[in-house]
Parts: sequence; structure tokens; C-alpha cells
Amino acid sequence: MPDAATASRFRSDAIRPSVAACWWLAMRPKTLTVSAAPVIVGSAVAWSQTQSLLLLPALIALLAAMLIQIGTNLHNDVADFERGADTPERIGPPRATAMGWLSPVAVRRGAWLAFALAFNFGVYLVWHSGWPIVVIGLASLFAGWAYTGGPRPIAYSPFGELFVWIFFGVVAVGGSYYLQTYSFDAAVFVAASMVGLLAAGVITVNNTRDVDTDARVGKHTLAVAVGRRGAGVVYALEMLVPFALLPLLAVLLERGWSLALPLLVLPPVLLQVARFRRETSGPAFNELLARTAQLQLVFCFLLAAALAV
Repeated sequence: MPDAATASRFRSDAIRPSVAACWWLAMRPKTLTVSAAPVIVGSAVAWSQTQSLLLLPALIALLAAMLIQIGTNLHNDVADFERGADTPERIGPPRATAMGWLSPVAVRRGAWLAFALAFNFGVYLVWHSGWPIVVIGLASLFAGWAYTGGPRPIAYSPFGELFVWIFFGVVAVGGSYYLQTYSFDAAVFVAASMVGLLAAGVITVNNTRDVDTDARVGKHTLAVAVGRRGAGVVYALEMLVPFALLPLLAVLLERGWSLALPLLVLPPVLLQVARFRRETSGPAFNELLARTAQLQLVFCFLLAAALAV
């Protein structure tokens, strides 16, 4: 945990937002689209195969997914502070707990409230689709806690990107697809991999920004393990492989050139990859992080639109 006197000076230099703004900041709204995108794509793949959409299960899944991410973000806010990862030297956006704007007890309760609400929405989804959703839901809730909780948090290991690919890609897209079709196939796995890779790119930006401070506090992320140059390679793969998978998805779904629609976002993605490799200043990565989440959402919207026609 940061030195109390240093933390106090750090907090006094910042203007305290309103209570509502503090909670909004702690939920990290710029990245919440990462949990919405998988539901959109999973439902779109199902629509492309069945020409039908069960709207209520899709909406409930969207709410549950976003609540799990909110719970994860709140838990991360307080856990990183208590483990000493969020310090006055932090480059990223201010964290509500570290700044003293919200108490650790309040933020932790907020996290558990978000998880509880997600669980309640999950009860309906289980009633709708049966035991596979029990497995998906409980695994997602546990993963949300384990990301920064427990004796060996995932966020403090090199497996953060793999975690995101699994739970914000394979599990979230596959689960959304299952709610519509009661099945899972190769096509949805490919689509899920695209979504998950782009979501992992958000984590890579975050961890590359914090690579120096993370290394000092023993947070052994993938970026710490491979260094800034290696992280640039990882990020390029996360952002570009989804485009390379489009032809395979077209073949599996027996679709033609309509699935080329997401290529419209390729030029800004290439510019983003180049900027990632060029930037050396930590603060610049705050904008890169938000931009990566935006590009993922645009890619997913274009993919969903291509699947819908």
C-alpha cells in the first residue's frame, strides 16, 4: 500500500469529483464496450444462421455481461490500491480508491453488488437455456473476482490477455450464441476469437502504459515479461489477426464478400498499431486504450451488420 503521507499529498493535488462521478470513474466507462461487443457478435452469428433473434435473452445477457465487467473493474480498483499497484506515480487515469475519493469498503461492496445483480440476471438465462449457462455464468463471475482477487490474481501474471480472449471472446460470444441456438460450432468460435483478440488489445495497451510501475511492485504482466518492443508485436497480432480470420469465417458461414465489411476499419487499426509502436510516453497510452476499445466496437458493429444482411 502506498505511503500515507505521499498518498495524501497526491490526493490533495487533485480536484475531487462528485460522488456520482467518482463511481462512474471507478466503473471505467471507456472500456465497458468490451463486454457489450461479444453479445452483439454472438447474437449476429446466430441471426445469420437462423434468421431469428430472441431479443429478451440477448438484452439480459448484455446487462449481465456489463455488470460482470463493472464488478471486475470495481474490484480491480480497490485490489490494486491495497496491493500497492496504484500509487502516486500512476500514469493512467486516477483511481477512486487510490485517490481517497471512495473508501475500499464501499468500492468492494459496489463490486459485489454488481456481481449479485449479474447473478440475478443469470437466473433468467439459466431458466431460458439450461445448465450450460450455469457453467458459463459461474465461471464468468469467478473469473471476474479472480482477475485481481485471491493469492494469485490473473492481472498480476502474464496471462491477462489469455484471460480476456477466453472470457470476453470465446465464453461471451459463445454464450450469447448458445442463448439463441442452444448449440456451439466452429464459426462462432472463429468469430469469438476475433472479438477476444481485439479485447485483449485493450489489456495490452493498459499494461504497456504501466510497465514500469508494474515491474516495481511485482505485477508480472505480459508487457513486463516481453518488454515494450515485444508488447508492440503482441498488440499488432491482437489487432490484425481478426482481419485475417474473416475469410475463414466467410467459408464456415458460406458467405461471400459481404463479410469484407469490417475491412473498412482496417486503415485506422493500422494507424493505431503504428502509433503504439512509436509512442514512448505513458500518458499517450491513455488515449490509445480508449481508441482501442472504440475500434473493437466499430469492428464488431461492422461484422454484425455484415452478418445481418
